[in-house]
Amino acid sequence: MLKWALFFAVVAVVAGLLDFTSVAAGAAAIAKFLFFVFVVLCVVFLVLGFVVTKKSSISAARRCCPRCSNPFERA
Repeated sequence: MLKWALFFAVVAVVAGLLDFTSVAAGAAAIAKFLFFVFVVLCVVFLVLGFVVTKKSSISAARRCCPRCSNPFERA
């Protein structure tokens, strides 16, 4: 997705240099939209990664095996 945003940004710059202002404005709007979608998805998955990793490490640290009564005792 970030590649597409970069592609449309380059198209916008080239179209702007060649004085195709309507094409440049459209490509810039698409690039901006795709970039913000990428940023939002990146933040969401980063937060999910921290939450899932934290939950799985906590549950693994609580017990070493299903038979253990003491969660910090190692077999």
